[in-house]
Amino acid sequence: MAGRQALDAVIVGAGLSGLYMLHRLLGQGMSARVYEAAPEVGGTWYLNRYPGARCDVESFDYSYSFDEDLQQEWSWSERYPAQPEMLRYLRHVADRFELRRHITFGARVRAAHYHDGCWTVRTERGEEAVGRFCIMATGCLSIPKEPDIPGLGEFAGEVHRTMDWPAHMDLSGQRVGVVGTGSSGVQVIPILAEQARHLTVFQRTPAFCVPANNGPLDPGTEREVKAAYAERRRHNRRSQVGFVRDDNPRAAFEVGERQRRDEYARRWEMGGFALLGAFADLLTDQRANDTAAEFIRAKIRDTVNNPDVAERLLPWGYPVGAKRLCVGTGYYETFNRDDVTLVDLAKAPLETVTAAGVRTREREHRLDTLVLATGFDAMTGALERIDIRGRDGLALADRWAHRPHSYLGLGVAGFPNLFIIAGPGSPSVLTNMVTAIEQHVEWTADCLAYLRGRGHRSIEPAIEAEDAWTAHLDEVAGQTLFPRAPSWYTGANVPGKPRVFMPYAGGLATYEETCQDVAAQGYRGFILT
Repeated sequence: MAGRQALDAVIVGAGLSGLYMLHRLLGQGMSARVYEAAPEVGGTWYLNRYPGARCDVESFDYSYSFDEDLQQEWSWSERYPAQPEMLRYLRHVADRFELRRHITFGARVRAAHYHDGCWTVRTERGEEAVGRFCIMATGCLSIPKEPDIPGLGEFAGEVHRTMDWPAHMDLSGQRVGVVGTGSSGVQVIPILAEQARHLTVFQRTPAFCVPANNGPLDPGTEREVKAAYAERRRHNRRSQVGFVRDDNPRAAFEVGERQRRDEYARRWEMGGFALLGAFADLLTDQRANDTAAEFIRAKIRDTVNNPDVAERLLPWGYPVGAKRLCVGTGYYETFNRDDVTLVDLAKAPLETVTAAGVRTREREHRLDTLVLATGFDAMTGALERIDIRGRDGLALADRWAHRPHSYLGLGVAGFPNLFIIAGPGSPSVLTNMVTAIEQHVEWTADCLAYLRGRGHRSIEPAIEAEDAWTAHLDEVAGQTLFPRAPSWYTGANVPGKPRVFMPYAGGLATYEETCQDVAAQGYRGFILT
């Protein structure tokens, strides 16, 4: 073996979750090391470098709250931070708190096995680390979905995924095709349209997209936010979505049609996810949801000049917000350009990629470069690509063969001392991820301190508690519109993946209260030895 370390905790991943987890454990006097596949910190913000990559939560909220000096000294340049700025921020955090010396970069973890009260973690290049605790901070959107596109290997031009975009690429003068119109596609398409000679967008499912209304942050706004940052952060933690979006407590049909339309229009101008807070029942009542969906469809018709193109861009067949709402800049306006073509694959299915381009049932589209914005194997993908084995060699992939099982999204029965940060069974992707991550990291760190202080060697969920939580997840999701959409929330985008709504749909504030109550009762539902 190239090397072996004995630690209190081994952490996998140096993104937002892994960096804060490492900082907390070091602060508690524990020995910990992070193993990261990439050559740098950042996680998804290192990997997703495609043109237009940007956060869809405001910068003042999509940032750490755990250190007052950090949040006061860092100045964001825009309302919604772009990928380079997010990466600079995370590099700053790693340097400011001297975390790099506790991180092994370029070390992709291939296995994590539990034996004799310890976890042995192995990387693909031969490092080994042994720790009492193993903490998976692998991210919800870190493994790209393998594209199921016939003939892809036949293409004579270049193929690029948004997830692993080259550092320097000049598309000027090229005919570029993009497959996929989810969040990544919505962000990259307007930028590529400006760079390419011609852009062809291959749309499988139209997206609901709201405007970011992004822009530079003026110093006055920054001063106001920082003066009241503590209160803003408290509101975020008490919110069901992890940030304050001025949610309206009234139901959609408690007001008249004109007042409803005015509320949607006001929130459209606010930008971002504000629209989903317009009425309290938008994600629980289909009739209410239809009013928001029709408002967005009307905006698309108003924005896109060609009526035929506009109709092809209209999303139908699933509730708005049941798939992740896309937040874009100039997305629909892009289709007013003469050098942009929209191909509706629902009407003209993609038959195969050829050496020269993409052939649909109607014609061949000749291309020089093909861009794949085809999404992720979300929430479970990164975990199932590691050979994680618990007691008696039980494989997590086998345990999750029919669906992911966990207690609170934090631990799995049969896997002692294994913790998952922001994984399936927790609010994670339905919230501001940074707020959700901080809650998970802090709960986990407090749990480890509790175990150490009382002389416990191990903790794992009782199977009864896990089963009850799994049933609760389904019950709560069933009270919403989320399961009505074939989305990556349900694994529907990955062939063969179990179809089950994976996040906790009850809200972050409710979830945190549950976690606090579990801890206050001596970690109810867990077995401590």
